[in-house]
Amino acid sequence: MINENNGLFLPQPKIVPVLDPEFRPAVLASRRFRQQVRASGNPLPATLALEQADGSVFHFATEIFPESHPQAAANFIYIERIVKFMLWGWGGFRVYFDGPKLLGERLQKHFQEVPAAKFDADMMGDRIYERPFEIVITSQIPPARAATAPLGRHLDGCRIGFDLGGSDRKAAAVIDGKVVFSEEVVWDPYMQPDPQYHFDGIMDSLKKAAAHLPRIDAIGGSAAGVYVNNRVKVASLFRGVPKDVFDARVKDMFLEVKKRWNNVPFEIVNDGEVTALAGSMSLKKNSVFGIAMGTSQAGGYVTPEGNITTWLNELAFMPVDYNPNAARDEWSGDYGCGVQYFSQQAVGRLIPAAGIEMDPKLGLPEKLKAVQALMAGGDERAAKIYQTIGVYFGYEVAHYSDFYHIENILTLGRVTSGTGGDVIVEVAKEVLKSEFPEVSERVTFHVPSESDKRHGQAIAAASLPKI
Repeated sequence: MINENNGLFLPQPKIVPVLDPEFRPAVLASRRFRQQVRASGNPLPATLALEQADGSVFHFATEIFPESHPQAAANFIYIERIVKFMLWGWGGFRVYFDGPKLLGERLQKHFQEVPAAKFDADMMGDRIYERPFEIVITSQIPPARAATAPLGRHLDGCRIGFDLGGSDRKAAAVIDGKVVFSEEVVWDPYMQPDPQYHFDGIMDSLKKAAAHLPRIDAIGGSAAGVYVNNRVKVASLFRGVPKDVFDARVKDMFLEVKKRWNNVPFEIVNDGEVTALAGSMSLKKNSVFGIAMGTSQAGGYVTPEGNITTWLNELAFMPVDYNPNAARDEWSGDYGCGVQYFSQQAVGRLIPAAGIEMDPKLGLPEKLKAVQALMAGGDERAAKIYQTIGVYFGYEVAHYSDFYHIENILTLGRVTSGTGGDVIVEVAKEVLKSEFPEVSERVTFHVPSESDKRHGQAIAAASLPKI
């Protein structure tokens, strides 16, 4: 039985996922560590901060064991996993660390040499913020400052909203906030090496929506990945495109799309942000955390003031499970990250554990459909898959709550469709009630109707640009 990770104690959850008894939730390990540090009677303050290209700086203060303490070996994994969480949750090319010098130097070495951490460093440095990634050991951390901006909620005029997923792309024609046409088209963008495939698909969807409007006043879109000023920084949709072709053609693809549509007001943002915005608009509430469990895992956050931040909210890469033998993300190579727990990949991974035999040649979308069909027929094995994801979800919502102020959780994505989605949410609520009553009392789960799922995202995407 796994009960530690390089000195960090890994408590077994009270509610054990039926198909994954070795699951060791991030939140329990972190909270137990902090309890032990406080109980030592000599906690050592440590502060982390991330800096972004626009000058935003985000702080996270915690406590660790003094270096002389027998449990000080646990400090590194505790801090390293938080840095990983912050990098993909908040984003930044520069990490400030105010803490023991030896620990800071070990962090520097880790992000320079360990392949999975090097992936994070390269993504944050070269790809997203286009400057060298660094970890600075200093007691002079710059003050916290953040830029938030109102996003979307513009419903006037004739607009197109689109969403680019890993297995389908959607487009809708919207007139004064009312959807007059919407369509979903199956496509396979992930491993396509020629970006013309993506461009042609996007243009095809936009043209079909445009045919139902008297004119085009604005176009808004969402897609998995990181977008800054309509430029593609990192996106799983283009994973098959070689880097030189990505730099030459993909980075400015949406500027090219905008040009083709006579430079009308145009905005594309991360699909998780649009999920959260759609939820905030339909619920008429803020402090919304949107979580989409689809081809991958996407997330978005609307602040208590109703704005979005410059945070990345790339939940797919954020640690969920601290068991060092946990499933690995095939892109970064790191263990225990969200994509393997809250997406079609999670369902695919749990199928053998549930004792369901399936043709190994089937793709993940087909496997998910087969599991959904079994679930609809009352199959206990399929139910265990959703119960397991529900346990993961409850523990991770508590973990998210240590970093975000959350009052409303919105769940979307193909994995949450049908009765399986209800099981995920109900089990997550049970976990929170049992282990984290203070989070349970504060957070309300919302599952949008099928029509909200189809149209809400499209309306929210269409509402992004201001005319």
